[in-house]
Order: sequence, then structure tokens, then C-alpha cells
Amino acid sequence: MKMFIAQLATETNTFAAAPTGLGGFEEYGIYRGDATVSAPETIGGLLRFLRTTMEADGHQVVESLCAFAQPSGRTVRAVYEDLRDQILIDLRAAMPVDVVQMFLHGAMVAEGYDDCEGDLLSRVRAIVGPNVPIGVELDLHCHATELMFKSADVLVAFKEYPHVDGNPRALELYRILVDTAEGRVRPTTAVFDCKMVGLWHTTREPMSGFVKHMQSFEGRDGVLSVSLGHGFPWGDVPESGAKAWVVTDNNLARAQALATELGHEFWELREQTGGNALELDAALDAALAAPPGTVVLADVADNPGGGAPGDSTFILQRLVERNIGNAVIGAFWDLGAIQICRDAGVGAVIDLRLGGKCGPTSGNPVDLRVTVRAVGEAHSQTALGNRAPLGPSVWVEAPNGVHLLLASVRSQVFGVDAFTGLGLDLTDKRLVIVKSTQHFHAEFSPLATAVVYVSTPGAITPDFANIPYSVRDLNYWPRMNNPHASSN
Repeated sequence: MKMFIAQLATETNTFAAAPTGLGGFEEYGIYRGDATVSAPETIGGLLRFLRTTMEADGHQVVESLCAFAQPSGRTVRAVYEDLRDQILIDLRAAMPVDVVQMFLHGAMVAEGYDDCEGDLLSRVRAIVGPNVPIGVELDLHCHATELMFKSADVLVAFKEYPHVDGNPRALELYRILVDTAEGRVRPTTAVFDCKMVGLWHTTREPMSGFVKHMQSFEGRDGVLSVSLGHGFPWGDVPESGAKAWVVTDNNLARAQALATELGHEFWELREQTGGNALELDAALDAALAAPPGTVVLADVADNPGGGAPGDSTFILQRLVERNIGNAVIGAFWDLGAIQICRDAGVGAVIDLRLGGKCGPTSGNPVDLRVTVRAVGEAHSQTALGNRAPLGPSVWVEAPNGVHLLLASVRSQVFGVDAFTGLGLDLTDKRLVIVKSTQHFHAEFSPLATAVVYVSTPGAITPDFANIPYSVRDLNYWPRMNNPHASSN
């Protein structure tokens, strides 16, 4: 069979001031049919896995666009339309095809398009017609919209957060699509709107058990796939929020019953799985009171992976004010400060104004006398098993043993080597503060005596009850105690 594959992914924080432009995609590389050969694993890994799997099964593969941008504000309209149209042009040229399989984030928003994935999929459907199976793998922080379900035959979301299961979900989707194309199954999907907004870590109970519970239904009684889309809280679009959906083999009643059952079970866990971030001073107090060893603090509100700028100074300012030392914090996105340190060179002692540049959610700049300890011109980090660029980066040390990582590629911290790759030892530090919400957990939790999540007034504050939505329905938990009753 002829398989068409493509990838277009970014996660949009509609509250972020800075738009996602062409440069955001170019920073990571825009690959036009050659990602499986040329792209680094962090960008092209899923398509590479798909191509290898499909060709091993004897299928012909037509590879289209592969593009990714770090989350930020709405994508510039012309940029989205150009990337979208490149996929559509390639698809028309490849026709006829037997299967379309794509990776789309699911929470991409552009100027004039609240549902980029639904828009793209509806156009793909118009090209291939009603009989060609279309399947999409989604980040679990997706907006699972009616148009997406209407346009595709199968949607499969990551089940894990951190997202360590990209390849297994791609394989799950691929097998369903092949069975569909060969007439063995007829995918039928039902959805349950959980009416919930939040973040749910699958690294701890009860969510880790709930993921296993979802998977226990797959492969029996005609159930092909079960997904829980967590939604992206900082996307102010009409169809955001958590949704459970079930794909069966032509059994809508079974799909709806199971989606409803699982949705209600997830709802019942809400008090156990809700936010666990502490206010800044309480978080610092908890960290200092933890057993001896290294305590990892997550600066969840300044996570570039959720569209934050990465230059928030709220935690740094409190470290200085409270005279808390023996600490590491990063990665700050401050291009001017990085250039000053690079020019000064390793060993230089300079006065540096750091952070607080992108807006109110960045806090105020902090003035420090620092020593430049290391400069890396092509720094990178481990990211969920792959490599991710950090670009020209520096390690500086401020008074009282406060160590700071500055990176020129705006990114959350995934791997320990974001720090150790510049020679910064973490094992003797009391506090390690990472600008990340949850993806740090896989690598940092083994070195931590405790992990503390910190809430600050950053760009992705975890105060889910008070996110200033103006578009989406406000009938959701935790803003409403029982939104399901309110909707009856």
C-alpha cells in the first residue's frame, strides 16, 4: 500500500504575547520530505519510526512536511497556511494513496484558526475522499475537536506525561489504519467531555494506574484504542478541556458506554489528581525542610514548553532576598545576557542584568555580580531519550553559590545534561530549579530526595479556576464544583 506521512506540531498559548512565526519553526528545522534522513531524532524521530515500520512491512511511503516550533503565542496566519498548504500540495501529488498517517500536536492555534488540526484534516479528507483511512497521533495536551473527529478515522493521543510513548502510540495507530485499509475493522469513535481543566501527571498515582486501566480495555471486546486528551489549559478556544474517547470496531454503543464510564472514573479522581504546586515561599520552605540531599523544584509557570518566555525571575529574586544559596536554576532565555557573557569569556567577573524582559509575567530584571564559569557554543540536552538543541549557552555563578544556566534556544529543561553538559555538578547542590512543568521528571527524579512544584505569577500559572478565558465555556472544574450538573 502507499502510505502518506507528515508532521506539523506546535502548542499554542493564546495568552502569550509573542506570536509563533516562521523563525520559530526554522529554529528547529523545516523538513520537506527528508526529515527521516536529515532531521535530528527530537524532530524527525516519529516519522523515521513510521517510515522504517511501514517499509519493513512492504509498503511504499510518501513523506511530506515535518515541522515543529517551541510553544508560544498564536501562529502567524501566513506561516500556518504555508505549512498546511505544503502538506496538501504533496498529498495531491501523491494521489492515489491508501493511508494517511500524521503527527499533529492538537493544540495549534493560528490567527484566524482556532482549530488548525481540524482545518488541516478537513482539507486532507476533501482530497483523499471518504474511503481512505486517515489517522492522527496527538499530544495528550490536545484540543480534541468535533471537526478533528469528523475528518479523521482514528485519533490516538499519547497516554503518558512526560510523553515517553510516542513510538508505541504511532505503532498502535498504524496497525489500526492498516486493518482499516484492508477491510478487517471499521473504526468508530465516541467521546466524553470531562468538563475539566488541569494538568495530570502520569508519573504518580492515581493517574499511573488510570493509564493502565485505560489500556486494559484495548484489544478485547472490539475496543481498538482508548485515549484521554488532557487538553491544554492555556489555549482559549471553544473546544478545550479534558476528553476521553474510545475507538471500537464498528460498535458505537460500546464506544460511547466505555468513553462515558472512563470519563466518569476520571472525574471521580479529580480531587486526588488536581494541582500540587505550592506558592513560592511555601515551596522554598518545603524544599529546605526536606531530608538532606538534592531537592528539585519545578518552575511550572515559566515553562517554555507551555508557551512561557523562559525569563521569569520570581524564584531567583526570592533566592537572593532570602539569602538561599547552594542552588542551581535554569534555563533562562536571555539573548543579551548570553552575548555579554560570551564576549567577556570564561573566568570573567561582570555585573549582569538577567531576565525579566518579555513582559509582566517575566518579573523584574535581577542585577547580579557573576563569574562566567563556562561557555558552550552548540550546547544541547537529552530530551525524552533524544537530543534537543540549546544553542550558545553559558553557566554563571552568582554570590552565595547560586548557579545559573542561560540558553539561547528557548526550551524547557528536560535532561540533567542541560547543566552537567557545561560542567555544572548537581550532586552537591541543595536546590536544583528547572523551568519545566513535568518533562524534567524522568531524568531529575532519580537524583532528588524530593520534587517540589512551584507556582509563581508566570505565563502559565496553574491557577486553573481563574484562567482569564474569554472564548471557552466557563462551565468546567475547578471553576465550577459540578459542571456536569450545570449542563443538564
